[in-house]
This record gives sequence, structure tokens and C-alpha cells, in this order.
Amino acid sequence: MSQFLEVLEHYDPSGAEIAFRLPPEGSAEIKFGAQLVVHEAQEAVFYRDGRALDVFGPGRHTLTTQNVPVLTKVLALPFGFTSPFRVQVVFVSKRTFLDQKWGTREPVVFRDRELGVVRLRAFGMYAYRIRDSRTFVNTVVGSLGQFDTERLAEFYRDMIVARLNDLLGESLTSILDLPAHYDALAQLAKARLVEDFGKYGVDLSDFYINSITPPDEVLARLDERASMGAVGDLGAYTRFKAAVAMGDAARANGQAGGGATAGLGVGLGAGFGVQMAGALTEAMRGGAAGSGGAAAVGTCARCGNPVPLGARFCPTCGAPLVGAVCPRCQKPVPLGARFCPSCGAPMTPGAGPATG
Repeated sequence: MSQFLEVLEHYDPSGAEIAFRLPPEGSAEIKFGAQLVVHEAQEAVFYRDGRALDVFGPGRHTLTTQNVPVLTKVLALPFGFTSPFRVQVVFVSKRTFLDQKWGTREPVVFRDRELGVVRLRAFGMYAYRIRDSRTFVNTVVGSLGQFDTERLAEFYRDMIVARLNDLLGESLTSILDLPAHYDALAQLAKARLVEDFGKYGVDLSDFYINSITPPDEVLARLDERASMGAVGDLGAYTRFKAAVAMGDAARANGQAGGGATAGLGVGLGAGFGVQMAGALTEAMRGGAAGSGGAAAVGTCARCGNPVPLGARFCPTCGAPLVGAVCPRCQKPVPLGARFCPSCGAPMTPGAGPATG
């Protein structure tokens, strides 16, 4: 059905529209003297017979031979420039489209000088505006009736990721250096993308890299690596943790009573291992030597090494120490007991440990 337009105007209620063709399908009939209204942040590309004749900026335009001089060559003079003719007008938004997201669909393989081959994900945002309306409509919009930012999002995302892949391979050696180079990488990426955007009549206004991160499992390994660096001397840290664990076990054993001694001794011997026990023995031997040997008050029946005051387990072999000896019946007394379980005699304070 033929359309007859006297006022050509378009509003964008969504804010995401880049180009809109009036009418959306086909063309419309207008006469000389029709009004073309172009709003701020808009341009109108005027088409007749499939050719872009002129581009109009913001304001009200009366379509006459003065405003569209090319029409004098395409209209027949016998009609006196009053006959209707069929045209199309494409309204192009000139505003800057902000907060456009980009990101990798799949992780990008990157060779790191310290971590080896890792997979990276990158995310960011960018902003653009239409610089050359005629070029954009002819090369991108074509004959579509309506064109919005969603149609460009996937194309621009793939373009950005492709350029960023090349840039990372050329400019970066380790992902550990990334946080200090986000701004520099974004500037380099924008410089490369300007030409890609420009050939479609688009200006890349801003480009940002929000994050470039490896997968969660790689991040977990990096956290472990940082934790090991914070520990420092791993051998000293291991000996310290072993000593704390033995002290905790000894206190628990004292609370539980002598019946749990054997089970705890076996568990501790299997848990700590000979290496930890040996390291602790060396430390205690050194302490005994420095104090004139006053700290060693007994020997272990299993390995024959010295047993320090207050010890409940042999620091060398892990064998449980039975406790003190009853001064009346000479039978072994559990550690921490105040009376002999055999004869009931009270235990004197300071009685030395007995071997197992």
C-alpha cells in the first residue's frame, strides 16, 4: 500500500537504536515542500532510487531543490517539481553508546614464563559512536528497517578478543604482572581497534579492560604459592607445628587418663614420622647441652636417647613414657596420677619419668 508522507520524523524510545529506516519496508511518496525533522544527536540519510543523495543534521528541513539539489537531475522538469516521488530516510543516532560489554566466550591459551601454559578469561567494556552516517548505513545497515546495538555486540566482541589475543602474546610475559598493565594494554588495544571500527564509519570512544584472570584451579595454586612464600623456612615451620601438635595431644591425654596413653602414642608416631621426631630431638639435645645437661632426667627404654623433663613421649622414637614410679611399691604410675593405683601411696611432686 502506498504511503504519502508530509512530515518525516522519528523518536527512539529504547535508547539502544542506532539506525531506523522510514518507512521500515519499501519507500514512501512525498512532495516537494515536505518537512524533514531531525532531532539533536541524529542525522538523516536521504535516499531515492536506492542512492544516498544527502545527509541532514539536526533541525527542520523543507525538501526543495535548494536543500536537495541532486533531485533537479533525477526529476523530470515537465512535472514542475510538484509531482510526488518515492524516497527513504534513514535516521542515524549520533549519540555515544556507553557501557558496551565484551568478554571471551572460551578461555584463551597463554604461555606464561613462570606458570607455563595457562588459560585466561578477559572482560571489559567500551563505548562508540557513529562518525560517518552514510558509510555506516551503506556498509552495515543496508536495507534493514531497524538496527540496534545488540546486532553489533557479537561482531565487536569477537573483533576485540581477536586483537587482544595478539596483544597479550606480544606485550606480556606473565599474568602475575597483569594488574600493573591494564591501562597500558587497554590503550594499545584501542589503538589497534580504531582502524577496525573506523572502516565502518564508527569511532571507538573508550575502551577498558576490567579483568584478565586464569581459571579457578590456577588461582587456587597461586594462593598456595603465596602461602608458602609467607611461611618462609618450611623446615622450621614444620618443626614448630609438630611441637604444637605434640603439646596438644599430651594435654588431651592427661585429661583422658592413663588408659588412652598407648593409643595416642601409636597415632602420634604414625602422624609425625621419624623425620619430625629426629628434628625435635636435635633441638632438645642442643638445649640440654647449652644448659649443662640439666634438662635430661631419664632415658627411653626403646631407643636409649635422653628424655626431657615433663615429656610424655620419647621425642626420638615416639614411644609413650609410662610416668613416675611409686616410691612404696616400685610399680609404674600413669602420668598425671596423684596416687599409686596399686598401693594407694601418694605421689611425691617432682618424681622423674620412668621408661616404658
